[in-house]
Amino acid sequence: MTSSDLVTVTTTIDDEDKAAALARSAVEARLAACAQVGGPVTSVYWWEDAIEEATEYTVTFKTTGALADVLVAHVSDEHAYDIPEIIVTPVSGGNAAYLTWVGQETTTPPV
Repeated sequence: MTSSDLVTVTTTIDDEDKAAALARSAVEARLAACAQVGGPVTSVYWWEDAIEEATEYTVTFKTTGALADVLVAHVSDEHAYDIPEIIVTPVSGGNAAYLTWVGQETTTPPV
């Protein structure tokens, strides 16, 4: 497994328990090798023609590029927001043993 085969997928959500549930559901489904919940963070954003401010938690998933779209769909389906932030970022380097582990702990998507 090389770093170019891996991505991180990040989302935010308004509740720490919901964040942990998203993390757990993706790892249980083997769509991510692991996920970290961080926060709280303050988000400032436009929503319905007004500036909003909210406390949120960040969830960062580690997965393969092959599973990125499946994981994005999973997070979107499980997420409480109408339009959740879900961003996929390629991994450009890292600990080779860790990168291999991520590949081993995820499941190849169905064809």
